Amino acid sequence: MSPVLEVADVSKSFTMHLRGGVVLPVVRNVSFSVTAGECVVLSGPSGIGKSSILKMIFGSYRCDAGAIRIHHAAHATDVSQAQPREIIALRQRVIAYVSQFLRAIPRVAAVDVAAEPLLASGSAREAARERAASLLSYLNVPERLRGLPPATFSGGEQQRVNIARGFVGDHPLLLLDEPTASLDATNRAAVVDLINERKRRGTAILAIVHDLDVRDAIADRLIDVTAFAAAA
Repeated sequence: MSPVLEVADVSKSFTMHLRGGVVLPVVRNVSFSVTAGECVVLSGPSGIGKSSILKMIFGSYRCDAGAIRIHHAAHATDVSQAQPREIIALRQRVIAYVSQFLRAIPRVAAVDVAAEPLLASGSAREAARERAASLLSYLNVPERLRGLPPATFSGGEQQRVNIARGFVGDHPLLLLDEPTASLDATNRAAVVDLINERKRRGTAILAIVHDLDVRDAIADRLIDVTAFAAAA
């Protein structure tokens, strides 16, 4: 099966301009692929570079070398070379990303935060809000909270809004950075079910999950990022 995502010989470092230009290497020669309907989990200790890999794929970080090819609609886009407008288009149609923390917009209701990806891709407002409300209900966000700004919520409630926002569309590629870290057992199980349902529908998923039970329930393949750790 053809890959949805190809990462080829990617390297990343950070330059500390306020520390005399010290260069901190993160990862090097990262290479793997993810196919439709597959969940690949990045493993390794905290700080090894797993989140940096997700952010390079999403276009939040630029890689120093290598290629990140995303295949969609019989076309391949190399994120490492893409222009900002191309990355925005990919995020609207192709890549969904559940980060570790929700960046809550002040005074915007939770249901509208969750519906935003659908609105950005052109869905009608009411249909988008209905889909978002359905996901929030599935994730046990009480109806009384859905009209309130998530900035007022607990960490677990914010993360469930974040998950709903990531799953609300039908993006071919889904990036998950510790989606269940702040959730109780009931909601962890709900997220596992969402992930496995997306796999059955053919979504390619790349995830970071430290919870071994969750990892075992969703992973088709593990990639040990310590193999790509850059020497200091």
